[in-house]
Amino acid sequence: MNIIIQSSIYTLSKSKQLLCSLSNEDLSNHSVSPYYSCIGSHIRHILDFYDCIIDGVDNATIDLTQRKRDERMHTDCNYTLSHVERIIDTLKRFDNYSFTKHYVVCDDLGIGKVDIMYTLGAVLAQANSHAIHHYAIISYILDRLEIPMKDESFGYNPTTPRQIVS
Repeated sequence: MNIIIQSSIYTLSKSKQLLCSLSNEDLSNHSVSPYYSCIGSHIRHILDFYDCIIDGVDNATIDLTQRKRDERMHTDCNYTLSHVERIIDTLKRFDNYSFTKHYVVCDDLGIGKVDIMYTLGAVLAQANSHAIHHYAIISYILDRLEIPMKDESFGYNPTTPRQIVS
């Protein structure tokens, strides 16, 4: 299996572990400042990114602005878990695709939509890094809600230097 797919599956599996440890109330808790977002909204956002890739891969056009924004994922751990599992299962079948083939990726970088040429490998690597970034935000929320996270690597990019606490 391609290392980019393996990495994405490894990263998304962390969502599965998290969802299995949370209550629906924890998933939807909006009480943490400064943004008052919930864990569910961040997981939904991660999954939306992957869904955009999955939806566009067969026609070589991936529109990252066409997110589904299914708000039920903000409130229902089991429902969200089923979406994580669906995306992982779909990614396992991506070995049939060329990771060097070019795709048109549409995104809004802040001042309007733009089409950018990516390889499939590049957009999947971006999705993986994007997920880790949102895991860091989720870690902050978990900390403020005093919910322990057993995975000490959750939210850390593998290249981030670690401070040794004595």
